[in-house]
Amino acid sequence: MSQPNALAAQRRKARHFGLQALYQWSMAGSTLSDIEAEFRMDNDFRHTDGEYFAALLRGVASDVDALETLFSPCLDRTLDELDPIERNLLRMGTFELRDRIDVPYKVVINEAVSLAKKFGATESHRYINAVLDKVARELRTVERRDGH
Repeated sequence: MSQPNALAAQRRKARHFGLQALYQWSMAGSTLSDIEAEFRMDNDFRHTDGEYFAALLRGVASDVDALETLFSPCLDRTLDELDPIERNLLRMGTFELRDRIDVPYKVVINEAVSLAKKFGATESHRYINAVLDKVARELRTVERRDGH
């Protein structure tokens, strides 16, 4: 496996665990440190970008209100009407669009859509795609304009 593909696979696993950890954090109210430690103990992190996992978990949890403020105008319902998977996927995707400009916006959206297909309700992947596409138009205007 080439280096970029290996990193992509490791980050995919980091997002997978990140979504699960954020879901647990938002539902159970455990501390981030406890959740991170639990995930690292209970899961095989050998093929996971552990730094990216920690950055997602801590970055999203520490800035939830600002992230929700960024994607809320793109919703056709209230935040409270989002199910917890959708809400955490939108938080995570918005965080990556805003703070991880090293990751192309199409990758951020595709990864969130894949996670929505795996963990979300039947049609939630379409909703996640539409909302994050609107967020990307706001946060990644240069990248989108260049067609990359």
